[in-house]
Amino acid sequence: MNPTPAQHSLVQQAARALGRAGLVHAYGHCSTRLDDGHFLVCAAMPMGLIGEEPGTVVPISGPLPEGVLGEVRVHQAIYARRPDVGGICRIMPPALMALSTQRIVPAPRHGIGAYFHPGPALWDDPRLLRDDASAARLADTLGPLNAIIMRGNGAVVCGASLEQAVTLSWFLEDAARVERDVRAMGCDPATGLLDADEIAARQIWSGGVVERMWQHLTMRI
Repeated sequence: MNPTPAQHSLVQQAARALGRAGLVHAYGHCSTRLDDGHFLVCAAMPMGLIGEEPGTVVPISGPLPEGVLGEVRVHQAIYARRPDVGGICRIMPPALMALSTQRIVPAPRHGIGAYFHPGPALWDDPRLLRDDASAARLADTLGPLNAIIMRGNGAVVCGASLEQAVTLSWFLEDAARVERDVRAMGCDPATGLLDADEIAARQIWSGGVVERMWQHLTMRI
C-alpha cells in the first residue's frame, strides 16, 4: 500500500490545521482511510510542526508499525467497526478538556452543536488507550456517533472524510465553548436547547459546510 502524494499532503495539512486552531498541542494525531484494510496516520510529532514528514500506513487489523503512537489503536478499532468513517482526529482542545473533567458533554445549544446529537458519547476513563482491549471498548462506546469525549483526555472525532473529521473537531470545541459559557452565566443547563426539528434542520452537509470550514482552517498552510 503506497499512499499518493495527495493523501500524504491531506494528512499533513489536516495536522497543521488542527495545531493552528488550538485543537491539539504536543499530543494528538489524525488519519485518513486508504482502503478497506489500511489507513494513513500523521507523523508522530507535534501536529502543528508537521511539514513534509510522511505519515505511516497502518493496517486496520494487526500490530502497529514501529514508531506509530500507541493510541493509534483507537483508529484501528473505529475503522474496523465503521466502514462509513474515512477520517479520524484525536484532539485535546481546552474548553472541551475542562468540561470533560466534570463528565459534561456539550448539549445541542446552537447550530454547530447540533451535528453531534444524539451524542457526543462519554468515555469515563482518563487513562491513555495503549492496549487493543481498551481501544475496542472505546470504539464500541462511540457506536454510530461522530465524537466521543474522554474524561480529562480530550476527544476522538470521526467523519466520512478527514476534511469532515477536522471540521467536526472545530465544531466540537465550539460546542464546548458555548456549553462552558452558558454554565458560567449561571443558566439552567436544561434550558436553551434546540428541539428535535431544529436539530434535524441543522444536521446537513450541503452548501459547502465542510468545504468552507476546511478552507478557513487550512488557509495559507
